[in-house]
Amino acid sequence: MTPRDAADASRWSDLDRPPLDAAALRRGLVREGGLWTAVEVVPRTGSTNSDLVALAAAGKAGEGTVLVAEEQTAGRGRLDRQWSAPPRSGLFFSVLLRPAHVPVSRWGWLPLLTGVAVATGLARAAGVDTALKWPNDLLVSVGGEERKAGGILAERAGEDGVVVGVGVNVTLRADELPVPQAGSLALADAVSTDRDTLLRSVLRTLEERYTGWRDADGDPALSGLQETYAAGCATLGRTVRAELPGDRSITGEATAIDADGRLIITTPTGTREPVGAGDIVHLKPA
Repeated sequence: MTPRDAADASRWSDLDRPPLDAAALRRGLVREGGLWTAVEVVPRTGSTNSDLVALAAAGKAGEGTVLVAEEQTAGRGRLDRQWSAPPRSGLFFSVLLRPAHVPVSRWGWLPLLTGVAVATGLARAAGVDTALKWPNDLLVSVGGEERKAGGILAERAGEDGVVVGVGVNVTLRADELPVPQAGSLALADAVSTDRDTLLRSVLRTLEERYTGWRDADGDPALSGLQETYAAGCATLGRTVRAELPGDRSITGEATAIDADGRLIITTPTGTREPVGAGDIVHLKPA
């Protein structure tokens, strides 16, 4: 065995982290008339989002394509932050959606919709309460402390498509965390860390949520998305600082999610400031 072969064998030899069963996932998720049309699992890639955007541009992926990686070497979060984790330690996947007939002005709800679906799916399958930090972080409780265990990134794919990527830490141990503030489902005492089961639950919930939202022409109130997101959003009711482009910042209480999916921050002077993009910091009470 060559040194390269030995390294590859070592990477895939963790018996506590079995590989995903692509054939079983396809049997369980792909059905006539359903949203999911293809499920592919690759052992390793840079970014499932980048790969799926490229496949869509080349006409090699249709709506409902799901691309899953056992390991990502160049995963990206918001603001081009890097996302990395040991092989088979999490869920790293992207989906291609083509929300025909939904006004483009409402497509900004897709990452929030995905957050609701992921949180709900994980609660069902892992028994872990997962809260949402606006706009796209997934939070769990580890030892009574709020930790980030996942994130969501949406990107346009041509004129009529959106690729939504999801990364969730599933079995990361404390000594594997990229930063002390990170968490995982295992550290949050999940009742199950079976990634096949978790992925199926998340994708089935995402199909339910997306179909309802699309059938309501993307109306966040009519589809119930706006109310559901607000109910699960850990940012609301907190004192926050929004770090905005151009070195601006706003500090105040996060009081609402508006019809455009923006976070409304009420400043100490009573001004209501809508924030559509930025980095949100949860501030501890004085």
